[in-house]
Amino acid sequence: MHLSSRLTLFNEPETLKMAKLGRELRTRGFDVIDLSLGEPDFNTPEHIKQAAIKAVQDNWSHYPPVAGYPELREAVCHKLKRDNNLDYKPENIVVSTGAKQSIANTVFALISKGDEVIIPTPYWVSYSEIVKLGEGVPRLIRTKMENKYKLTPDELESNITDKTRLFIFSSPCNPTGSVYSREELKALADVFEKHPRIFIISDEIYEYINYVSSHESIAQFDKLRDRIIIINGMSKGYAMTGYRLGYIAAHAEIAKACEKLQGQFTSGSNSVTQRAAITALNSDLGATEVMVKEFERRKRKVMEFIAAIPGLKCVEPEGAFYVFPVVKDYFGKSDGKETIKNADDLCMYLLHNAHVSTVTGSAFGEPDCIRISFANSMEKIAEGFKRLKEAFSRLK
Repeated sequence: MHLSSRLTLFNEPETLKMAKLGRELRTRGFDVIDLSLGEPDFNTPEHIKQAAIKAVQDNWSHYPPVAGYPELREAVCHKLKRDNNLDYKPENIVVSTGAKQSIANTVFALISKGDEVIIPTPYWVSYSEIVKLGEGVPRLIRTKMENKYKLTPDELESNITDKTRLFIFSSPCNPTGSVYSREELKALADVFEKHPRIFIISDEIYEYINYVSSHESIAQFDKLRDRIIIINGMSKGYAMTGYRLGYIAAHAEIAKACEKLQGQFTSGSNSVTQRAAITALNSDLGATEVMVKEFERRKRKVMEFIAAIPGLKCVEPEGAFYVFPVVKDYFGKSDGKETIKNADDLCMYLLHNAHVSTVTGSAFGEPDCIRISFANSMEKIAEGFKRLKEAFSRLK
C-alpha cells in the first residue's frame, strides 16, 4: 500500500504512545500506574457540566461559526482582560478543536517551506512535528538545567538567522514546569524588537497551574503585540480535556488566516463545548484554585519521592503538573537481564518491570531526562514512586 510521503515527515507523539502501551498492558491483566498523563485527573466542575447539559437541551446542535460563537469570542476577550490585563476584540479570537489545532492553524498560516522556527528545548512534543508538517525547519535550542530550562536572551540572539520566521515556547512549560518571570520575558522581548520578521507563539495553556507567581504573558509588551499569538484553551485549567476547545488571540489578519485554514479542516469546534466554555470563562476560578492547591500538595510530595531515589536530579517545577528529572546516571546500568542505554530504554524498563508509565525526555528534546506526571491521585502517585524506587534499585 502506497501512503503519502508526508507521513514520513513527523513522528507519533511519545505521550500518546506510552498511554497506548499502558492500556495494552492493562488489557492483559497488569496493574499499570499511569504517570505519563498529560491531563488533570479531576472532573469538569459542576457549573460547566450543567452549562453543557443546558446547551444540549436548548438545541445548540447546529453548525457553529468557524471562528466560534460571538459570545464565546467575547468571553475570551473578557478573560484576557480580567486575568492578563490584555485588550483584544472578538476579531482577534479564533476558537478551535483543542489548543493543538490552534497551534497548527497558526504555524501553517505563518511559515512557508524552508522557514526556520526556533523552539527552546525541552518543549511540548508536537511543536517540532507540526513545524515539519508545515514544511518548516525546527531550530532546537537546548536550554540548561542551571537556568531552570529557560532560554536566555544571548541564546536566543545567537540562534536567529535570516531564515528565522517564528519562535514557539510555553510558560508554564510542559515538560519542565518552568515559569518565565516578567523580567525574563522582557529580556526576550528586547531581542525580538530587533528582529521584526519574527512572530512569537506563546503557549499559555498551563496559565492557571502556577505555584510561584501570577501568570505573565509576553503579549503585555505592546511593541510586540501584533507579532504575538497567544495559545490557550480549556483543557488544563478547567479540567475539560475531552471537550476539545482551544483558542488564539492574535492580530486580526493572523486570526483571519487561521479561520480560513480551519474552514477547510474542521470548521467550527463542537457547539455544546462552546456553550460550556462561555460559562467557564465568565465564571470565577474557585474550582480551578482548589485543583491547583491539590497539584501543589502533590508536587511537594513528589519532590520528596524524587530526592529518595539515588542518582536523580530535578529542578522543582514552578507550574504545570510534571517533574522532569535527569536520569543519565542510570545509562549503562543493568538489572542483569537488560541494559539501559538511554531514556527510551529506561521508560520501557519502568513500564514492563515496575508497571509505571512515564515518558522519555527525548520526546521533548532532552535525552537525559524522563517526564513524570503528578496528575493522578496521591495514593497512585505514592504507589507508583514506590515501584519506581524498587526498579531503579535493581539497576547496577
